[in-house]
Amino acid sequence: MRSSDILIVDDEIGIRELLSEILQDEGYTVALAENAELARQLRDQTRPALVLLDIWMPDCDGVTLLKEWAKLGQLNMPVIMMSGHASIDTAVEATRIGAFDFLEKPIALQKLLSTIQRALKYGDMQGKKSLNLDRLGKSPAILELKRQLERVVNVKSPVLLTGERGVGFELVARFFHQANTPWIVPNKLEQLADTPLELLQKANGGVLYLAEIGNYPRRIQQGLLFLLSKLDRYNVRLVCSCSRPLQELLIDNECDNRLLTSLSSIIIPVPSLREQAEDIVELAEQILNEMVETKQVPSRRFSTAALNALRQYDWPGNLEQLKSITKSLALTADQDEITVESVNKVLSQFRQERPLEDSLFDFNLPLRELREQIERRYFEYHIAIEKGNMSRVANKVGLERTHLYRKLKQLDIRFMRKNAEET
Repeated sequence: MRSSDILIVDDEIGIRELLSEILQDEGYTVALAENAELARQLRDQTRPALVLLDIWMPDCDGVTLLKEWAKLGQLNMPVIMMSGHASIDTAVEATRIGAFDFLEKPIALQKLLSTIQRALKYGDMQGKKSLNLDRLGKSPAILELKRQLERVVNVKSPVLLTGERGVGFELVARFFHQANTPWIVPNKLEQLADTPLELLQKANGGVLYLAEIGNYPRRIQQGLLFLLSKLDRYNVRLVCSCSRPLQELLIDNECDNRLLTSLSSIIIPVPSLREQAEDIVELAEQILNEMVETKQVPSRRFSTAALNALRQYDWPGNLEQLKSITKSLALTADQDEITVESVNKVLSQFRQERPLEDSLFDFNLPLRELREQIERRYFEYHIAIEKGNMSRVANKVGLERTHLYRKLKQLDIRFMRKNAEET
């Protein structure tokens, strides 16, 4: 197992503790989250092999969180939904989005354990049968990525992979892994600060992979800086990934610039799925064929129209989202051919409608007033699109967050500013 084996997300403390005790008695390591926000953090930090996710929670329901993970390409672990009073339609919707299974509370012990075993086995199979770099595509963007990787494969310096969430960082990182050598991913981030030498000993002669370093707290960054100074002694190749823009990290007071400097000798950008659009059809068919060959689903194929719909989608969650949606389509198809109607039904769940109505501006206003009107509409639009996530808004509009808050204050966007501060 990698990381915390199981992440339990439920707002009821009694259920969290009961499930935790049961699963720890079975030998699993467990992480607990009482709400969706903490679940997001723990999912990124502990990289669980499985998530038990309650549907009804106060801050964000489980189906919405599941949909968010699928959209961002983060649904790369089995998720088992739980609820005491969900409808059949809710269960079907969760499965269509990408949930592995659905358990109704109160959950019988044997049902719980058998479902978890099946889910973990499925997750392991997916990891072993996943796409590899040689089959990632033939587009110019992928060919250039391969050229860059081949140029530095024998250079022992740390490698920093950059790009959007879901682009398949770990798949690319495995390019540096040689057969019969260690491939190490920390079980917990705290190991970087508490036992860095132990990690290096495990990775001796192999690769140590660290995901999403842009989200590491200060203490973990300091541990990583120490670890960097000992790589040569243990003959370890360090490969890191980061989906936050490096420009944002450079001006983030929580980020130690010494870390970026140490990792900047080899920076390799990983293309988004939009940049390799000509590969989408082949990738979708590969993913589907692997599921058929490993007997996860009966014989399935995409219709030509369905493949065209997949190719035309913009894939904000990139490769991981394509894998999740293909899996969902294959599992929920009621016939051999996956139709364009099925594809559009799933994709429609991830398309956001414009939250604000178009409006005409009064061009008779003085220039300064008109400019303020346009700027106000511009920022309100992006805040609505990003649902108040000011880190993403700042990234979208190209402003540092402090400057963004100052601008919102100037434009008197009070309600949005309040939401942003709470976020």
